[in-house]
Amino acid sequence: MRVREELSHKGLGIVVFWLTAITVVILDQATKVAVRHLMPLGSPQRPLIPGVLALARVENTGAAFSIGEGGTWLFVACAVVAFCVSLAMVWLNDLPVPLVFSLGCVAGGGLGNMIDRLAWGSVTDFFATTFIDFPVFNVADIFVTCGVAVSLMLYLRWEATEGHGEESRDGE
Repeated sequence: MRVREELSHKGLGIVVFWLTAITVVILDQATKVAVRHLMPLGSPQRPLIPGVLALARVENTGAAFSIGEGGTWLFVACAVVAFCVSLAMVWLNDLPVPLVFSLGCVAGGGLGNMIDRLAWGSVTDFFATTFIDFPVFNVADIFVTCGVAVSLMLYLRWEATEGHGEESRDGE
C-alpha cells in the first residue's frame, strides 16, 4: 500500500511539474508575442504602474545587465541543464507539491527564454522599473527568479524535515 501511495504522489508531482512548466511557457510566449506585435523596437516607454513600472521593449542577447552578450548557446545549454535537473529532482524524489511547483516555474521560465534565443537570436524583455535603474525583464525571468528562491527555501526545509523524519522513524 505504501508503494502505491508513493507512486501516486510521485505521479502527481510529475503532472504538477509538467502543467506548471507548460503554463509558464505559454504565459511567457504569449506576453512576448503581444509585446513584439504592439511595441516596435525603439518605441517610447509606456507607463504600466506610474512611477514604478513601464513597458519598454528591448531585445537582449545576453543575461541580466547584458552579461554574456552573444552567448546564445551557453544560455541554451544552461536552460537545458536547469530543465533536466529540475525534472530529475521531481522524477527521482518524493517531493512536496509546492517544491515541485516552484521547480516547474524554474523549468518553464528557462524554456521560455530558450525558445526566444533559438527562434529570434535574442530574448524579448519588456518590464522596466522606473523607480530604480534595473535591467528590463520578462515573464520568464520573473518565474525563474522567484522559482529559484522559493525552490531553494523549500528544498532546504524538505531536506531538514526528511532527515529528522527518518531518524525518528528508525528510533521507533
